[in-house]
Amino acid sequence: MSRIIAGAAGGTPLVSVPGSLTRPTTDRVKEALFSRLDAFGIIAGARVLDLYAGSGSLGVESGSRGAEAVDLVEFDAKASSVCQRNADLINGVLGRKAVTVHRSKVESFLERTAETASWDLVFLDPPYPLDDPALSAVLGKLADHLVPAAVVVVERSSRSPEPFWPAGLERFAEKKYGETRLWFAEPFVPDAITPDVVFEEQSPKQV
Repeated sequence: MSRIIAGAAGGTPLVSVPGSLTRPTTDRVKEALFSRLDAFGIIAGARVLDLYAGSGSLGVESGSRGAEAVDLVEFDAKASSVCQRNADLINGVLGRKAVTVHRSKVESFLERTAETASWDLVFLDPPYPLDDPALSAVLGKLADHLVPAAVVVVERSSRSPEPFWPAGLERFAEKKYGETRLWFAEPFVPDAITPDVVFEEQSPKQV
């Protein structure tokens, strides 16, 4: 059974989606992921978006650890219902509505999201059958809704190729955990590099 690992609701069991249509992030991978995100100092006060949310495990973990607002996006009816139950759980602990569930296809959600909407941290754990062009299209829509120092985390099978990063996103790290591989990306602004001075600059997230 999955659980909230740390924060205000640490140790609380989460409701899981019945059946095999979703692929929940294991607690081992989640713990390693959030350890890295804590090192980045990005969670506290963040606006978080959890796409293809499944049970909402990553989003509610962020809420427990101090995120200001979390949006869970899930289209499947059963999974969306589970997201709502887990959102209600963390909102009850926090005493406020920090986590909001949107029953929607990811593409539709991003298309109708206001241009002014932006996020600091985004999780994408798409179903494995989603092909690379479709994933790249979603990442392209997402790139317009990120703050300059945002972090995007894509979870895929360790046998899957690296996602094709659209203009506006650049990978800065990746890590394999058994059958799971996490890809970390950040906004990339070409105009920030002048043609007169070109040098390699290490992302602060790599330090």
